[in-house]
Amino acid sequence: MNTNYYPNPSFPNANLNGVQMNSMKSVASQPSITTANQSNNNLAQIGATNNMLDIEQSYIENILRLNKGKLATFYLSFPDSVEWRDKTFTGIIEAAGRDHIIVSDPKTGRWYLLLMIYLNYVDFDEKINYSPEFYLAN
Repeated sequence: MNTNYYPNPSFPNANLNGVQMNSMKSVASQPSITTANQSNNNLAQIGATNNMLDIEQSYIENILRLNKGKLATFYLSFPDSVEWRDKTFTGIIEAAGRDHIIVSDPKTGRWYLLLMIYLNYVDFDEKINYSPEFYLAN
């Protein structure tokens, strides 16, 4: 990349190898506005530092983490697939991340890595663990 012409087009005031790049000095700065979502994110960062689940909101990943070890049925849709348009996976929740779920099927011994982007809903045969701490005080 030609760093003489465009020193850092993506990040105008980035520090590259100890050299401060100020290629966009004429750009006016925007006023800072704090919203309720930003303050909730700050609370979530505090909770994450205390080895707690991210309490930013009641995201599916957090609910699945609270139900780790339970048997569940996962309903997924693959819109671009002719063969697997809609598919279900039944198994024990082993782990959950922001974009994935790891499920083990005790009947077959198979393990599945399911992507959240394809998840429609999850069905449990028992009571779901859910923490009221997901609702932050306004």
